[in-house]
Amino acid sequence: MESTRLNKIGRLIQKELGDIFQKQTQAMPGTLISVSAVRVSPDLGVAKAYLSIFPSEKGQELLEAIRTNTKAIRFELGKRIGKQVRIIPELSFFIDDSLDYIENIDKLLQK
Repeated sequence: MESTRLNKIGRLIQKELGDIFQKQTQAMPGTLISVSAVRVSPDLGVAKAYLSIFPSEKGQELLEAIRTNTKAIRFELGKRIGKQVRIIPELSFFIDDSLDYIENIDKLLQK
């Protein structure tokens, strides 16, 4: 069971990562990266961020670019939330494919 503190920190990281990705994708028209969820470990050392990437065809390519820039993203996150959180967690990024899964279920139900 997650504590209130973990939820607050997860929401804070989700909001700030969303802002970071929004600023980064302004240079790439037609691309949208949103942070759908962030799960923080109980010791606040690791945060798993689940990303929704549109268009989904570019998903794997953009995820690899994000993973190679994890250090810079963590540094930017530290500048933003460093006063509120003592330890900036290590970041792991994953594609959130729940929307694709829902679309697939809808297609199957309509057949």
